[in-house]
Amino acid sequence: MSETSRIQWFPGHMAKTRRLMMSNLKLVDAVVEIKDARIPYASSNPEMDYLVGGKPRLILLNKCDAADENITSRWLSYYTSKGIHALATDCRSGRNVNKFLPLLKEILAEQIEKWNARGMVGRPIRIMIVGIPNVGKSSLINRLAGSKRTKVEDRPGVTRGKQWVSLGTEVELLDMPGVLWPKFEDKLVGERLAFTGAVKDDVMDMEYLACRLLEFLLSDYSDLIINRYGISIDNLPVVDDEMMGCAVGYELLQRVGKKRGFLISGGEINTERAAITVIDEFRGGKLRRLSLEIPKEDKK
Repeated sequence: MSETSRIQWFPGHMAKTRRLMMSNLKLVDAVVEIKDARIPYASSNPEMDYLVGGKPRLILLNKCDAADENITSRWLSYYTSKGIHALATDCRSGRNVNKFLPLLKEILAEQIEKWNARGMVGRPIRIMIVGIPNVGKSSLINRLAGSKRTKVEDRPGVTRGKQWVSLGTEVELLDMPGVLWPKFEDKLVGERLAFTGAVKDDVMDMEYLACRLLEFLLSDYSDLIINRYGISIDNLPVVDDEMMGCAVGYELLQRVGKKRGFLISGGEINTERAAITVIDEFRGGKLRRLSLEIPKEDKK
């Protein structure tokens, strides 16, 4: 298994998207940044402050139905303490999507008053939708538009070009392709993006990825491993934290494979099949609601 400590994924079309965002900011009144509620830190593009500049911004913590509700509440409080508008949504189920436009109008209330005073009553609000790949931009737009205007697939890199979508006469949305940054300085950021499918699987070692996910679950949700997979977490390898190298995760992966009956000739455990199962069940929300990150102020 190869490590993902140097995950790199910055295709040419993403560099183009970054330039496209900057050149189109003058066309919009606000920017809506969608993040994954399970990984608000990892799914935050560190270049976004620079790219967006002084434009009003709203953060949506999407896929909140898959995230730990208590931790999502802590994230919302964290953004509020920073003076940032944020809303937890789930675009596939529609949760809180109906609160999106009223909050946007509240954020732009002063600007709307200026338009009205200048005789521009009814001028549509123009917003740019941004976020990393596979975070739910197209799902949000389809919910708001009430129809499938954009292509929605559970894989990164589907939206390749900018698209304008009108929501009646009130709002016009500019959907931008998903953007990742040039490299992931933090190993954990790259792994968490890979867990959620923001990074294409064909550049990943799925067994290593599943091992790292199981190690995280062991640390923060050990009861989940026991209850979901019916395996013991006793008698795991004793290793130094700095030298762990996935030894614990690999042992857990083998136990999952054995319990599920993923065997090949000679009784050897098919860890590749077990790895795909673990990752797919996490991404499909079959494990339970869980979050991989907490606000930095909450860390002990």
